[in-house]
Amino acid sequence: MASDNVSRRSFLKAAGTAAVAATSTAGCTGLTGGGGGGTLVYSRGDHPTNYDPQQTTSGEVAKVTNQVFDTTIDFKPGTGGELTDGLAKEWSLDGKTVTLTLKEGVTFHGGKELTSADVRATIRRFIDKEYEFFLGKKRSGYSSVTFGDWVDNIEETSKYEVTINLSQKYAPFLRNLAMFASAILSKEQIESLGPGAEAQAKLGEDPKGTGPFVFEELDNANEKIRFSAYGDYWGEGPQVDSLIIKTIKKNSTRASDLISGSSHITDNLGAETIKQVQNSDSASIKKKDGINVGYMAFNQSRKEAFRKPKVRRAISYGVDTKAIVESIYQGFATDADQPLPPDVLGHNEDLSPYSYDPEKAQSLLEEAGESDLEFELATFSNPRGYNPSPIRTANQIKTNLEDIGISVTINQFPSFSPYIDYTYAGKHDAALLGWYTDNADPDNFLYVLLHPGVSPDQVPSGQNYVSWENKGNASNITSWANTDYMNLVTQGQKTYEKSERESIYKQATKMAHDQAPWVFIDYAQLVRGVHQSVQEDTFTVSSVGGPYLELVSLN
Repeated sequence: MASDNVSRRSFLKAAGTAAVAATSTAGCTGLTGGGGGGTLVYSRGDHPTNYDPQQTTSGEVAKVTNQVFDTTIDFKPGTGGELTDGLAKEWSLDGKTVTLTLKEGVTFHGGKELTSADVRATIRRFIDKEYEFFLGKKRSGYSSVTFGDWVDNIEETSKYEVTINLSQKYAPFLRNLAMFASAILSKEQIESLGPGAEAQAKLGEDPKGTGPFVFEELDNANEKIRFSAYGDYWGEGPQVDSLIIKTIKKNSTRASDLISGSSHITDNLGAETIKQVQNSDSASIKKKDGINVGYMAFNQSRKEAFRKPKVRRAISYGVDTKAIVESIYQGFATDADQPLPPDVLGHNEDLSPYSYDPEKAQSLLEEAGESDLEFELATFSNPRGYNPSPIRTANQIKTNLEDIGISVTINQFPSFSPYIDYTYAGKHDAALLGWYTDNADPDNFLYVLLHPGVSPDQVPSGQNYVSWENKGNASNITSWANTDYMNLVTQGQKTYEKSERESIYKQATKMAHDQAPWVFIDYAQLVRGVHQSVQEDTFTVSSVGGPYLELVSLN
């Protein structure tokens, strides 16, 4: 496969450039090519403007960076998290020592060969404050949950071998290496940007990786990104000459765009637009059980009433999550009862969703002395897989809670990026959010989303939260800090034996269910719309990683 890619390099680069130029003026119609060429168009609901995998927690960014960059270990397409080789041909985790042996002959889009120096520079840029090219402590919530305090040092054992020494046993580490935030950057590009966080922040405007597609143009005005096929790509594909990822914010318009053939694949469709696609003659729906959770988070650092478990449970009983799942999400989601979705190690099958019980909710509010509660509910507007209709969901919650005497003000954000900035800064009282797994490991939910990222002895005695300023884990937007829960999750990180980990996480999920730092809303299926011009079985819906657009062929 590698020799074929090399021999086609000049042709693909020329064809890709021509196809990109053509589509920029042709309105993205009639783009299918024959015999493994053409321009693939992927449409989505939001358009971030920075594509540095180390500067984001957004899945919308990952859809793009996964086309441009590779990780040392990858997830096998279409699986629930099965590991396969990426840039490393061999890997091992032995106690606190990780060894990676890189493939030889892999090149970055600038032509330079990948070596262990690139891997070391990538990790140091993310986490090493002593490194001249350190990105900065607050650039991404992923630095603390990908490598974080677990990496003591990285050694370039040889040109193609890297040794990572951990500070403790850490069970999820190999899976973390396959996460999009662990994408390997070019040391040459890192150093060319210059030292300091501000200089390094510019990498996301022109990312250069080893992936199947070359980042050609970031067209923010028209909310499009254009790519060409990388002819020297080391792996399978790409099967098309060029790629466009474009944004169409309205679900129904995006579905119509797919049906007309102006785009080939689309995601995050709502219930009505799924039917719109299914009823067409030119496109179909692909579904897969997802590994995700949708929720409403209580910010205990900001809202004093939310520090009371009875208040959080009262609101959980006061929100009709079953109605949200059945009436708004209509058949492609199930009611959630805990942070871990089904099919993830530690999911506790003995738990049940909070029932809709307004009388019990009012009783708990009275017991807590919070009968006159009011709060702001922040929400995004663009569809997400775990919440394809965020405004309707927010209004359902508002209506339910007003029925039990709680006043809710909805703060609606027009796009997702400023919404993430707002919630990650802790400015919300409560907020709608959700999470797609990065690695199919329970730690990716239970630590990343609900551990505050500090040691238990930093939590004041008798207090179940930390102040926002003291919180070390950006993705925990609740500030919840239950020390018993924290100790369990930390124990799970250090445990390598599967059945023992499972037992630990079942205890942790029950504790989270009972303490209710979130209103648990849903586990959603992954839903993608696919035009008939996509060759059958070349696009695979994957619950972890992807989308694997290098494998897609057009008829």
